[in-house]
Amino acid sequence: MTALRRILVVDDDAVICKSFDRVLTNKGYAVIAAESGEEALRKLNEEKYDAVYTDIRMPGMSGLEVAEKIKARRPWMPVVIITGFGSEIAEERAKAAGVARFLHKPLSPEMIEGSARDVLAAPVAAPEPAVAPARAAVAAAGGIGAVAKNVALFFAAPFIGLAYIIALPIVGFVALAVLAARAVDWKKTLKAATVGVKHVTMLIAAPILGLAYLVLFPFIGLGMLVWLACKAPLA
Repeated sequence: MTALRRILVVDDDAVICKSFDRVLTNKGYAVIAAESGEEALRKLNEEKYDAVYTDIRMPGMSGLEVAEKIKARRPWMPVVIITGFGSEIAEERAKAAGVARFLHKPLSPEMIEGSARDVLAAPVAAPEPAVAPARAAVAAAGGIGAVAKNVALFFAAPFIGLAYIIALPIVGFVALAVLAARAVDWKKTLKAATVGVKHVTMLIAAPILGLAYLVLFPFIGLGMLVWLACKAPLA
């Protein structure tokens, strides 16, 4: 035996609820009525339903609020808005919430039966797992971290290379000095180490001094020309 499809009709107008019951009961549906949005949400928590029809204007919670709360908790649940006061703003809000369709009053038996058949026959998209945004955020954070790491390495590479070039002779010289200290008298080793340090220092400082000379020489020459130009009138 085929189970009846359960339809929850939310409307404070008993005539609307009776209309759904009269049209759908003999078509393989079980119609359950709720007089308010609060009652509808309570019934949804207590029992299983296949679709919800809700009036847009009701005391207390509106039909739009009912639809938004249902779709937030059960994205797969078909929700149909019943309205006699349709507006573009209301329809846009309902579409954003994910309602299946609108039914405009006055309702005919054909409208009720056709809408129930259509919304229950339409394929239901599986709700997207809640962890997907979190995974996307983690992936994005990992991508940003990798880019930042690569940029930092790009800018640091020349400085690391320069430090390596400068430090390598010093490390080699220290190693030679240690070996020499083990083989000869420590005074001779100290003297040799001092001479070696002096030579290494001159070797490292020479390019820096040359660069400083090239940079400062034009300024020194310009200063001398200015000084001579100022001195000539005084003479």
